[in-house]
Amino acid sequence: MKKKVLITGCAGFIGSKLAEKLLEIKKFKIYGIDNLNDYYDKKLKKKRLSNLDYKSNFKFYKLDLNNKKLLSKNFKRNKYDYVINLAAQAGVRYSITNPRKYFDSNLSGYFNILEECRLNKVKFLFFASSSSVYGDQKKMPLKETMNTDTPKSFYAATKKSNEIMSYSYSKIYKMNIVGLRFFTVYGPYGRPDMTPFSFVKNFYKKLPIKIFSFGKHKRDFTYIDDAVITVVDLFTTLIGKKHKSFYEVYNIAKGKSEKLSDYIKYLEYELKSKFKKIYIKEQLGDVKNTFADTNKIRKIIKYKSKVNLKSGVSKFVSWYKKYYNN
Repeated sequence: MKKKVLITGCAGFIGSKLAEKLLEIKKFKIYGIDNLNDYYDKKLKKKRLSNLDYKSNFKFYKLDLNNKKLLSKNFKRNKYDYVINLAAQAGVRYSITNPRKYFDSNLSGYFNILEECRLNKVKFLFFASSSSVYGDQKKMPLKETMNTDTPKSFYAATKKSNEIMSYSYSKIYKMNIVGLRFFTVYGPYGRPDMTPFSFVKNFYKKLPIKIFSFGKHKRDFTYIDDAVITVVDLFTTLIGKKHKSFYEVYNIAKGKSEKLSDYIKYLEYELKSKFKKIYIKEQLGDVKNTFADTNKIRKIIKYKSKVNLKSGVSKFVSWYKKYYNN
């Protein structure tokens, strides 16, 4: 009998790709929940879903995690074996002007997921955290054991809170829970509010791009396929082992810090043109540098990034041109 896996936020960038990869594994039946909110283009979300619709092993529910009654009915009816919670209000900068949305989605919504997993005895819960929980650290690379008590944005604070909530549920209710600290995931079907999407979009609109911190900051740019394959390998490995009570967090990243200026050069190379640039000082909520230590996850799975930044940027630009007929 096929194991039932629920992915919340399944119309999102990472969620849709993760569903696609897990559907390739015959022993799973995949269920998806998403509220299809209007934070960014709904057409893009629906297009991601359409890539899954033809799969007979996939069932979608349009549902908000804060609708406790419907969520409870959904869990009771489907009796999920595993849950991967990727539903969240994303975006560091948006959290500065709209903190309430982050409270509702990332704290209240996630609490409802924790409760349903507890009440329905879900065997394993995986949830999306973020590299933003690290704040600005003096030491690099960033290890899972580092102190994460100084988030620079409310978004980061909600992700840190998710980790603390999960830890307490794991210890009190003997639940198996794993946090996934994603580092700057990019690629085809990515979020329009993030680079490289926003940069390329502005290029075709003949608008300048805003470069924060005068282009000096670095990021651990992680191509979408690398991120998702890492999660799938971790997921299939951990659920295959017996655990009395298990709580861990893992960095999901390439494990290399690269300059934003190089990232922009690769984009310009693919577009065969220079961006119009506006250089701006550090943006409120942004961290200066991210660089993940991937040693912890390497002890569990055989992980090696397959897509370098130049190739990843090329793949994204090719997708963008085809998708928007540029």
